[in-house]
Amino acid sequence: MSFFTHLECTHCKTEHDAKQIQNVCRQCGKALYARYDLEKVARAFDQRELMRRTPNLWRYHELLPVNDLSKIISLGEVNTPLLNATKLARRLNLKKLWVKDESRLPTGTFKARGLAMAVTKAHELHVKRLAIPSAGNAAEALSAYAAQAGMEAFIFMPQDAPLSNQLASHMHGAKVFLVDGLISDAGKIVAAGKSICDWFDVSTLKEPYRVEGKKTMGLELAEQLNGELPDAILYPTGGGTGLLGMWKAFEELEAIGWIGKHRPRMIAVQSSGCAPIVKAFEANKIDAEMWSNAQTLAPGIRVPKPFADTLILRAIRESEGTALSVTDDEIVKAIHTFAQIEGIPVCPEGAATLAGLEKLIARKEIHPTDRVVLFNTGTALKHMDLITAPSFPILDPKGLIDFQRLTQPSH
Repeated sequence: MSFFTHLECTHCKTEHDAKQIQNVCRQCGKALYARYDLEKVARAFDQRELMRRTPNLWRYHELLPVNDLSKIISLGEVNTPLLNATKLARRLNLKKLWVKDESRLPTGTFKARGLAMAVTKAHELHVKRLAIPSAGNAAEALSAYAAQAGMEAFIFMPQDAPLSNQLASHMHGAKVFLVDGLISDAGKIVAAGKSICDWFDVSTLKEPYRVEGKKTMGLELAEQLNGELPDAILYPTGGGTGLLGMWKAFEELEAIGWIGKHRPRMIAVQSSGCAPIVKAFEANKIDAEMWSNAQTLAPGIRVPKPFADTLILRAIRESEGTALSVTDDEIVKAIHTFAQIEGIPVCPEGAATLAGLEKLIARKEIHPTDRVVLFNTGTALKHMDLITAPSFPILDPKGLIDFQRLTQPSH
């Protein structure tokens, strides 16, 4: 059973009915969080019970907002591996370095976690029509889960969103619309059409359940590390749902007695072409300004002003973390480094975390004794256009082949 009790505004603390579909706080318009009876969870949820459960997202159902487990909409959300990046650790002179590889999830990205939860809860509350603004991956995930649930999905994404996401969303039966602008412009269209088209807006943190799906990243991480959280987590930050979800997970795990007070430094990595959180953090502001002319080859972190900017900045500061930006050239270089050193194909957003780590080490803000986790939030296969193709040699099988020459190092 779930111990979900109510929704609470993250700003004014107004309580909202969990049995009604909700977007944001009716009083102040800020994000809502799901709240649980954590005292009852502590008494009822034996940590050893996890060992007997299927290793998937839904195994933490006491700390998830779904009351009727028969309503779960699932495409097989596995626990993602925590890969031991030993060669990169040696290269960077780090005690321990892991990569949490979210590319193993349905539709190839971490967006599956949030949209599985949002669609499931919408299904439980009898919603039939969903709409989302997306840079690409969230659109594809919503389309897939809505198809499984038998719901209509309306997708609004920038016209330069990855073609793979556009086509996959269409393939799943969603109604796809391209917007001449950024994700923020797509969000305005979704909001404007809500009362006219009677769709439920599942924009990032403008509904309370995507963050609950992303929270499972933190639950998994704590379990995989036997309750010993790392010293630092580097997370590619656009809308920030994953960072906030993990921060919420750690708070709840401490409340039920599964972990202690130690927290990782939460480090937000953005692109230098779109870094509103970095700019606000460095200026010691509590919220971010709209980033003008946002540009980066990493679409997932091209969010000119996150809706939950205040929450993101608060989590970074409470954890004694930081925010930093990396260039597109550094991201592309890190894609190759990941693949060639560890054999891990990462998305550009995931690559940004390695580029950020290298900068923090150079600035002596990450130390050799630190235990660090990088998040790869999706598969590289959707971004092959970022890899410059060389002129591969063509062999004539009927001619003489110089095999000695074939084994010479390439340059």
